[in-house]
Amino acid sequence: MIPKSLDQLPELKVDHLHRLTDDTGMLQHSIFTIPNRREGYTTDDNARALIFAVLLGQEEKRHSGQVNPSTERLALCYSAFLEHAYNPEKGRFRNFLRYDRRWKEPVGSEDSHGRALWALGTVLGRSKDDGLRGAAGRLFEFSLPAAVEFSSPRAWAYTLLGIQEYLDSYPGDRDAQKVRSSLSHRLLEMYESIRRPDWKWFENILAYGNARLPQALLLVGSACSDDRMVTAGLESLDWLSTEQHCEINRHFVPIGSQGFYRQNGESARFDQQPLEAAGAVSACLHAYRVTGDSRWRGEAWSAFNWFLGDNDLQLALYDSATGGCRDGLHPDRANENQGAESTLSFLMALLEMRSLQEPEQKEILS
Repeated sequence: MIPKSLDQLPELKVDHLHRLTDDTGMLQHSIFTIPNRREGYTTDDNARALIFAVLLGQEEKRHSGQVNPSTERLALCYSAFLEHAYNPEKGRFRNFLRYDRRWKEPVGSEDSHGRALWALGTVLGRSKDDGLRGAAGRLFEFSLPAAVEFSSPRAWAYTLLGIQEYLDSYPGDRDAQKVRSSLSHRLLEMYESIRRPDWKWFENILAYGNARLPQALLLVGSACSDDRMVTAGLESLDWLSTEQHCEINRHFVPIGSQGFYRQNGESARFDQQPLEAAGAVSACLHAYRVTGDSRWRGEAWSAFNWFLGDNDLQLALYDSATGGCRDGLHPDRANENQGAESTLSFLMALLEMRSLQEPEQKEILS
């Protein structure tokens, strides 16, 4: 059933999340529903998992007055992974960890570093666990300076999402304010330099994690009362939303990963990734909160329902039996593996949609 209202949303089920998590952290991939130890772990996924665990604990606290002990254990596990991932000699996070607990590289991608900062900022902005916050604050301070040297606009965006979470609770931190100003203006200037009447985007290609770019501008712009930034965020998100819909049936169609979409080229239809749907849900709900325009609420529903079968193949990606999410849509079938990125994308999007029932609460990000 494709939900049309909040009371029809699926149950939030974390069985598969626990299945993918061991004493080290969250494993990256699965073979169908079986954890794939051969592929090991990533900082990318453990950062996402930490954000989810903190937000889940926040919701549990609101509803029952306390955080489930199993949720606390997850947050501690993922935090410990990020602590271990940080390479103090480089000031950077490593990303890929083998199952035998050996790192594959001394420095990971800029994007993985940005996601780690996003997770740490979320801990500092939302968690009530003093031990968790203390460790996150130390690591956030050590790892934030590296972000100023990054060239990836997605790394800028992820970092900005984390900084804003942090500044919502610690608004007087001048160093964090300076990094926020630097990265957000770089992102805005990139958009204004590339933007054309028929191509309202930050780069000459629509690639992956697209919705996080306008979301970062919206988040910072609204926090700083910067109308130029908010306008650019809304304009780019509006254009992206138009590009990511079926021309006939109007359902959500994320940019395909097999070629993406280059300016003056054709948009790849497949493979469609859960990461894109989750990002669209989050960005559109923030646009809804900033503008009050119900159109954005509708866009979020469209992206969320992609997980449940309102998509090109009319196949559900979410597996209600396991609580996991299939890894995407091929042209003729769903990818039956239920990996960390996909499962977390669905669970985060579901938390986002559930947050609509609590408009007075601080926005949940995914």
